[in-house]
Formats: sequence, C-alpha cells, structure tokens
Amino acid sequence: MSRGKASTMDGDLEDVFGNAVAELYEAAVGPDASPALARALELRSFLALTEEQVARVRDRVHADMDPDRDMGELSADKLRFDAQWLEAALDARDGYRAALRELLRTMPAPDQRARPVRTAQLRVTAALPPSAAPAPQRAGAARARRP
Repeated sequence: MSRGKASTMDGDLEDVFGNAVAELYEAAVGPDASPALARALELRSFLALTEEQVARVRDRVHADMDPDRDMGELSADKLRFDAQWLEAALDARDGYRAALRELLRTMPAPDQRARPVRTAQLRVTAALPPSAAPAPQRAGAARARRP
C-alpha cells in the first residue's frame, strides 16, 4: 500500500476516522479493524499511486515543453502518448476519488460504529390455545370417500 505518499483525500479520511493516516494504517492491521477502514485505506492507496502517475506525466510534459529546450527534440507522437496516459491516469484518479468519497459518505457515524450490535432473543412465555380450525390436509393426500 502507498502509505508514505500523500493523497488529496487524506484530510477527509482523517476527519472521518479521527486519526492521522499513518495511525489509520496501523489500526487497519489490528484485530478490531473495521472492514470500512480497510476498504478506505485500500482506495486511498490506489488514489495515491494514481496521483503520483498524474504528477509524473505532468512533470514529463512540462520538461518536454520547457522554453529553453531545443525545438528539434519535440515529438508529436510522444506528446500524444503522454496525453493518452494522462487522460487514463486522470480517469482512474477521478474514479478512486468518487469511490472513496461514496464510502466515507455512506459510513455510519463514529458513535454508531463503536457500539456492538445486540439482539434480543424472544421467548414464548404462554402456551397458545389449540386451534378450533381443522388442520389443513397434507398436499397430495387422498380424501376418504363417505358412503
């Protein structure tokens, strides 16, 4: 996972989970780690990696377009390839941001997550009176003929 690299949604994660990202990664490997935290950090790792790809392509294009660079070194094919790569990386980044935003939006509030779910087992305390209606015949049972 991309723990060391920052992502644009780190602040949102810290706000929702109440800890720094590094602490969240440590909590995610603990025995009481929530599945939502694990998913959020997985999406965050993908996002950080994708944002790094976007930055690399951007920096490469900027270096290629440097005004001090020899114009003879420019390649339309290379720039087209970088544009396609950048478009793919931006699409992936947008998808990861949307998925992470949706996960954080749909999570229960922190005070609701802390409580264990308890279910009550219902018990029968009184016997029901026998039914006055006749019991239904079994499916497929033949009826006795009356003379």
